[in-house]
Amino acid sequence: MTEFHYEPIRSFLFTPSNHPRRVEKVFEVGADAVILDLEDAVAINEKEAARQCVVDAFKSRPNSKAKHYVRVNGVDTPYCQDDIKATVGPWLDGVVLPKVESRSCLNQLERLLAAAEAAQGMPVGQLDLMPIIETAAGVELAKKIATADSRIRRLAFGGGDYTLDLNYEWHADEAVLAYARARLSHASRLGDLEPPIDTVVLQIRDDERFLQSAGHGKQFGFGGKLCIHPSQVPLTHQVFSPSEAEIAHARAVVEAFEAAEAAGSASIQLDGYFIDYPIVYKSQRILALADKLQSG
Repeated sequence: MTEFHYEPIRSFLFTPSNHPRRVEKVFEVGADAVILDLEDAVAINEKEAARQCVVDAFKSRPNSKAKHYVRVNGVDTPYCQDDIKATVGPWLDGVVLPKVESRSCLNQLERLLAAAEAAQGMPVGQLDLMPIIETAAGVELAKKIATADSRIRRLAFGGGDYTLDLNYEWHADEAVLAYARARLSHASRLGDLEPPIDTVVLQIRDDERFLQSAGHGKQFGFGGKLCIHPSQVPLTHQVFSPSEAEIAHARAVVEAFEAAEAAGSASIQLDGYFIDYPIVYKSQRILALADKLQSG
């Protein structure tokens, strides 16, 4: 049976770090990971104070089931270095870095994170670093970013800034996102990273559009989704968790193939489908993911 050597994270839920009521709620909706935002959601004159809000929120919830992430400002801003110095500590699981376009972005963050971890008495390399790829340059250089010698475990995709950068029209069919999704999934595989995390959906009251978008991401091998509203979390889990039907089919495939293999055959038909090793491995992966989510 294929095993998962990492903990699947399906939903990353953003919330502004300087909104106490939203911060309180974000830990209660069942997201796999919480991202307290210091970037787009925080006004310039509140960025400094918001850093302490991040620390206070995470320190007060040491037993939270959700992973603790902070989105810092980009490395090309005057805020990034102080974001890292102020928020890194044992209360944190990872840092989200926006608008990553090159290895040099990662290298700068790696140095800042290593210094902050050392200052906090933490093992250097303990914290995850999740880059958001959200520009044409980032998409084109995704392979170099994913294969860099760094601590990153997965890439994330930002469709809003990506479509802005290219002046694309972002409709519900999301045809304009297909190229970027393919580039990120290929890059992640070449870098031996975990499945990438798909873009946000800006229409927070359109469940149908969200489910359609998440389905597109899943088709391209993504493992989860960035969320901007609590209502999107259960929808994300619905799409990126194996359904009962998928589990039942996967189990039937594995059992039938194991019986055939024991009898000396490595290819069979099951309910009109041709089954050989790649199909079996995919079924094993589905079962392993289901077991991991259930045990978690």
